[in-house]
Amino acid sequence: MTRVPGWLLRHEVSVEPYLGTSAYGPRYGPAATARALVSETVKRVRDRTGAQTVSTAQIIAAPELVCPTGSRITLPDGRKTTALTVAHHTAPGLPVPASTEVMCE
Repeated sequence: MTRVPGWLLRHEVSVEPYLGTSAYGPRYGPAATARALVSETVKRVRDRTGAQTVSTAQIIAAPELVCPTGSRITLPDGRKTTALTVAHHTAPGLPVPASTEVMCE
């Protein structure tokens, strides 16, 4: 299986993985940077509960990106956003690259 080529990942994002909630609100893991391709386009998507919402940024990254739904992401322009949906794209045996797609709030 091939991976999304590194030369396509022109941006750098910071991901703080969502760990769950506590008595004080959401908990996040330590921030990790990742190379990605970011597209700041408005799209209508369904979140993890099935509710229709709007995504204002989409991220394509390497398949090993650790970014559970609800993670806090800092985009290249410094804007902080939240991961609405996360999709891991694989196609074993086909000549298409494996990647992770994140739709952001």
